[in-house]
Amino acid sequence: MSLSIKYESQRLAYPFFLMSGLVFALQIIFGLLAAAQFIWPQLGLGSVPFNISKEIHVNCLVVWLLMGFMGATYYMTPLECEREIYSPMLAKVQFWALSGAAVVLVLGYLFDGATGHAFNNLFLDTGLFSEGREYIEAPRWADWAIVAVILVYLYNVGMTYFKGKKTDMMVMMLVGQLCLAVAYLPGMFFNTAISNDLFWRWWVIHYWVEGSWELIASAILCFLLMTILKAPRRSMERWMWLEVALVMISGLLGIGHHFYWIGTPQMWLWIGSIFSAMEPIPLLVMVWDAFRHSQEHARNITNKPALYWTVGHALFNFVGAGLWGVIHTLAPVNAYTHGTQMTVAHGHLAFFGAYAMLIIAAWYVALPTLHGYTTETAWDQSRGMKGFWWMVLSMCGITLILTGAALVQVYLERVVGMDFVTVKNQYNMLFWVARFISGVTFLWGCVYIWRDLIKIAPARAPKSSAHLAPTA
Repeated sequence: MSLSIKYESQRLAYPFFLMSGLVFALQIIFGLLAAAQFIWPQLGLGSVPFNISKEIHVNCLVVWLLMGFMGATYYMTPLECEREIYSPMLAKVQFWALSGAAVVLVLGYLFDGATGHAFNNLFLDTGLFSEGREYIEAPRWADWAIVAVILVYLYNVGMTYFKGKKTDMMVMMLVGQLCLAVAYLPGMFFNTAISNDLFWRWWVIHYWVEGSWELIASAILCFLLMTILKAPRRSMERWMWLEVALVMISGLLGIGHHFYWIGTPQMWLWIGSIFSAMEPIPLLVMVWDAFRHSQEHARNITNKPALYWTVGHALFNFVGAGLWGVIHTLAPVNAYTHGTQMTVAHGHLAFFGAYAMLIIAAWYVALPTLHGYTTETAWDQSRGMKGFWWMVLSMCGITLILTGAALVQVYLERVVGMDFVTVKNQYNMLFWVARFISGVTFLWGCVYIWRDLIKIAPARAPKSSAHLAPTA
């Protein structure tokens, strides 16, 4: 594939990629702090207690993935629509607005942790820095800012589409962006009845992520497979539309595995657990079909990091969101595992496979061109491959460790009947230490990726073997 920049506005992707990498770094650092606080509970107390480190860890995840989606979109849209982005200025406004909101929120969370003023500073009848609703802690002003940024994103890409070439991939991208704005709205009001509030809260936590995000991700995956493997457009777009159908059906019904626990009929636990596991199937088949159609080209691919991260995305999405999801959410099992470390194991592997690996794959498709390289072999890919293996193996370790902790927790708490705190503080300590070590190795792998984000190194010249040549 050609690695030269075809449209100047493709360069808009780089600041989004760079900021997503920086926020990714924050997410990992505060995740490590939260993991360390399981071992040393007093660590950070008074300035960054556990609830704050967890809050920043989760919210940074949302921000860096959104930044990654936007960067990938601005890289692929000119190529798909065969024209420059409608308004580069709007893209820059979008970037700075989201970046500014993210910085203010992180500083606000730290302020709440340091002063103990969480939820006491009111603004528009909500907390100035946090609403205190788990996983959607962002205050109301930030909610409106996120929706406004997404609408600017939709408008800019939509106008580019309507003025340029029309492709199914871009239709999918626009539908995903529209859902991105609409599916966030149910979390922007508060119900005094806790069951009603949790009902709408799960619409955001589950369907915003497993609905709109999946649509955007499937369009990006389609683009990556066509770029890396030269897969046929018609075949890729066919699987992409199947993914839409499954997301619209299984994504909606899949919310049910949350609903049962807030007082809805028991049938929702079965419906939700079965359908929520079906979503990754078309993406896995899409990758298989791409290889099936591109066997000859696949043998000659030299952009190994992009290939490995793309294939890894499909496999880990299926295992993390699908397999680990279904074994956890099936009704008879979920009665025991709900709210345990099994939820954490599923969440870590699912997000890593479904979205993080996809965004990093998009980085490695775009970075060579954005850093000025004109051939696939002109840049050093060793850091990307080292980062891949360190991060993948570490995430496998984290998932298995958390799964082991969950099995101990389920047995001791739900079967034996031991106290929750006793199990956490004593019997799971070995797991917490092992998880922290895996987190450190994951961070080490990320360092390789961040170095490539900042500057890709040129390819190393092959070592000369002239001194080994026989003399006459």
